[in-house]
Amino acid sequence: MVSPKTRRVLVIMPAWNEGATVGTTVTEVMNLNEGYDVLVVDDGSKDATAKVAAAAGATVLRLPFNMGVGGAMRTGFKYADRKGYDAVIQVDADGQHDPRDIATVLGGLETADIAIGARFADKGDYKVSGPRQWAMVFLAAVISRLARTKLTDVTSGFRAGNKRAIAQYLDHYPAEYLGDTIDSLVVAIKSGCRVTQIPVAMRPRQGGTPSHNPAKSAIYLLRSVFALLFAVTRSRSKIAVQEGTL
Repeated sequence: MVSPKTRRVLVIMPAWNEGATVGTTVTEVMNLNEGYDVLVVDDGSKDATAKVAAAAGATVLRLPFNMGVGGAMRTGFKYADRKGYDAVIQVDADGQHDPRDIATVLGGLETADIAIGARFADKGDYKVSGPRQWAMVFLAAVISRLARTKLTDVTSGFRAGNKRAIAQYLDHYPAEYLGDTIDSLVVAIKSGCRVTQIPVAMRPRQGGTPSHNPAKSAIYLLRSVFALLFAVTRSRSKIAVQEGTL
């Protein structure tokens, strides 16, 4: 196991039209002075996202068109693998994930392959209601049984992964709606990855326009159930079959 003091960590920041916030978020990560490298994957933005991120000190990869968070993260994982990083962590460009919690979430990798920064684990005051809340409770209950550990926030994108997780993600990381959180987690668990969660406090979006609206929230429950059903019927990743444990 690579020591936390010597491991190379890549912060992957998917960004779509986040020119108003991405620069500040990158700067916050850099100011931690923890030695993290920051990769911003510009997901087909029409604004100055790429320019602002680069000016703040991030490495920037630009996708030719919008592929969604799943597509952006796949790009980030491929970059991490090719550059030999020991661990990765996703941080949202809109500032809702507090960079000061990065080290804490990475600490979960001492006992697991994937560590989730959980919003509903007795820290912070982040709340949801209606269909989104019902979906999150249902998904957490089902996936907790699969993982054989209590998970309260399985849709959180604030996640860290070690080399084993990166290898698994390269084999299978979906780009479908909700797939980047639900499907990827279920398949990782079925492939033998250990999962844990770390309590974190979410911040309000620091600027820009939220991607969710009432219409999307109304159909969240139905789509999340379909995403889960698809995930649990998908076959195990060949990473687990061919290599066992890494």
